[in-house]
Amino acid sequence: MSHNDRRRCPWAVSELGIPYHDREWGAPVHDDRLLFEFLILEGAQAGLSWETILKKRQNFRAAFAGFDPARVARFDAQRIQKLLADPGIIRNRLKIHSAVENARMFLQVQDEFGSFDAFIWRFVDGKPRQNAWRAMKQVPSRTAESDAMSKELIRRGFRFVGSTICYAFMQAVGMVNDHLVDCFRYNEVRQTFKGLLKNE
Repeated sequence: MSHNDRRRCPWAVSELGIPYHDREWGAPVHDDRLLFEFLILEGAQAGLSWETILKKRQNFRAAFAGFDPARVARFDAQRIQKLLADPGIIRNRLKIHSAVENARMFLQVQDEFGSFDAFIWRFVDGKPRQNAWRAMKQVPSRTAESDAMSKELIRRGFRFVGSTICYAFMQAVGMVNDHLVDCFRYNEVRQTFKGLLKNE
């Protein structure tokens, strides 16, 4: 079966969406830098399409110091003004300020738990939820887990972390497997999970 003949989730149709779906979306992430990247990008996406974010992703990486939370946490008013003038990213004042504030909160979580990874994966007991959806309309926009995550992040001072944003984050970093069952990635992601269980 060729690359183009594979059955995918219906949303993966664009030049950027297909490789993102095939390589990243739903694969478990345990790297703190990448978790921070998705936290910021999902917040930036609020009210916009993910395709818009994918088009600007490289610009975001450059603007936000490679998504190094320690560096972003040190952004001052001058650096924020520079970001607000950068046409390569989403120039929303609230989202940019929240990204810097979230970096500071992110560092606090790392100090407390050893890593953001150790903290965030507790909301699914350290193991990806394996769903079995057959149609996009079955996929929820939020769950009890994303509600709990949102509530705790807000309590800790994070912003742009409502439950819907948290669930999109969970989907992206593989805390849940929301590939449809007839998508070729569904079993690939599921097998990765089974491999993790075997190695425990």
